[in-house]
Amino acid sequence: MTAVAEFPFVAVVGQPALKTALLLSVIDPRLGGVLISGPKGSAKSTLARALAEILPHDAEGRRPSLVTLPLGASEERLTGSLDLQRVLADGEARFQEGLLARAHGGLLYVDEVNLLPDALVDLLLDVAASGVNRVERDGLSHAHPARFSLIGTMNPDEGELRPQLLDRFGLCVELAASPGVAERVAILRQREAFDRDPRTFVDAHEAEQAALTRRLAEARDRLPEIVADDDAYERIAERSQAAGVEGLRADVTWHRAARAHAAWRGAARVEREDLDAVEPWVLAHRRTLAPDDNGSGSDSGAGGNGAGEGERSQGGASGDDSRRPASDGAQAPGADSQPQGQWGAMPPMAQPSVATPMPSLPESTPTPKAGGTPSSLAASSRRPGRQVGRRRDRRQAEPGDPAPRPDWFATLVEHRGRRPWRRLCYRRPRSGQPMLHLVLLDTSASTLGRRLLGRAKGAVDVLARRAYAAREQIAVLGFGNDGIETLQPKRRAPRDLLERLDAVPGGGGTPLREAVGHAARLVRRWRRQDAGLQVRTYLITDGRTRQPLGGLPPLGDCVVVDTESTAVKRGRGRDIARALGADYRPLAGLEAGAST
Repeated sequence: MTAVAEFPFVAVVGQPALKTALLLSVIDPRLGGVLISGPKGSAKSTLARALAEILPHDAEGRRPSLVTLPLGASEERLTGSLDLQRVLADGEARFQEGLLARAHGGLLYVDEVNLLPDALVDLLLDVAASGVNRVERDGLSHAHPARFSLIGTMNPDEGELRPQLLDRFGLCVELAASPGVAERVAILRQREAFDRDPRTFVDAHEAEQAALTRRLAEARDRLPEIVADDDAYERIAERSQAAGVEGLRADVTWHRAARAHAAWRGAARVEREDLDAVEPWVLAHRRTLAPDDNGSGSDSGAGGNGAGEGERSQGGASGDDSRRPASDGAQAPGADSQPQGQWGAMPPMAQPSVATPMPSLPESTPTPKAGGTPSSLAASSRRPGRQVGRRRDRRQAEPGDPAPRPDWFATLVEHRGRRPWRRLCYRRPRSGQPMLHLVLLDTSASTLGRRLLGRAKGAVDVLARRAYAAREQIAVLGFGNDGIETLQPKRRAPRDLLERLDAVPGGGGTPLREAVGHAARLVRRWRRQDAGLQVRTYLITDGRTRQPLGGLPPLGDCVVVDTESTAVKRGRGRDIARALGADYRPLAGLEAGAST
């Protein structure tokens, strides 16, 4: 079978920063890998695959391989597992190496790394940093070297990695959204020539590719001899502190990347140009202070700071009912000193939370999958003391449960290696699926009157506290000020969310349709990452919008909490709930029920 020709690394037009960052990760794999963030069609995957073709040969004369980690890979496929064939044939416990072992000495490529389950990404980055894969199973312990260059690509439009995982990548390169006209023409010509005759195109760049391979090998040999003076250490520390980075991983990575860059240049020591060259890639995903903040602490938009969905996505608010005059009985705090204009024209205002008693949540619960039990705040509140989530359950099998999976490790331990086996051990089923509570909080200007926003914040705080007690996840999106903002990223519910909520200002229009669409995309992505995830969505709004409600994407298990408290409701809370097929609950009714 004829091998498929890969597009040559040297023939890729543009992307000089990305090319250099990839080469540095090959020179020193201890950097922790390169995260490539960019839109579709920006040569991320092409450069990652092409890099494997210029890697220097190993001591045995073999070219290191490129190993691709598929999105659906299991932990056992990544790290390795028990060799079942050897167990069944000979009764011998033997380790079967996974993708990490195959990638040793080469490249491990993960496309759409932001769609991988967090636990898998965390494990992957641990091994990339240590260079050793350690596997502990019942009755089996194994360790093997796994030194590879990690390359991860992602499209930020599909969501970001958590800040903790972002920081684990050594370098991060953000690609421009669109190249210029001249660059587009050059790319098109190169691609056309390659598609017409791939073999001839590759042969035409063979000499240049070979020269690049030799230079990489020389840089690797030179790397151990590269030194840095005290001034370089001080400069790294000062710039890291000025960027507001957390921890010392940025300093260590910066030093290693600068040494690799000096080796690539053929220099004997780290110079200022090496520090400057790698600074954007080291700080892009770790910076919390913008370069011109002078320590003021405002967030920088560079490189993806882990906020992910926290970036504002502009949504139209034309025709929004929240742009009504304040004279309709919903006066905002401080409005006396403001002109009596439209709601949407008012500047954002902070409104602290108001304690909102909520004795119970709506009774609708997610429909459990076969073999599972409902896991929700409502369910947990009805069963005091019962913990829900990812734990094993000793309940008896019931009709409709999925077939149990054999636990080969436990079977070996049970029989202490003796054959024949008297019985098989099986994996215990989990009591239920993981639960995520997604809150869409209306922060538009119309919620400032009658302290609707403050009361809604109080309700969100109650939800978060109950999710914390149930060890469940929560994510909070605010929609107002004509945009969507992440107030709480998807993660285990924190103990106290109130301080963060109090700082959220209200103002502007109500991009309801954009918020619902954004939430639907997030739910789809999260379920791709974890097929067993149960998501309940809470849309907390006063319903003040004139946006059409037809064609809203479904949100599955959804509760619309109507915060409007006037006797004659001008909002459309019930209509929104009806359009989404959601359960409708007025917040005033919940509060009244709590006080009786």
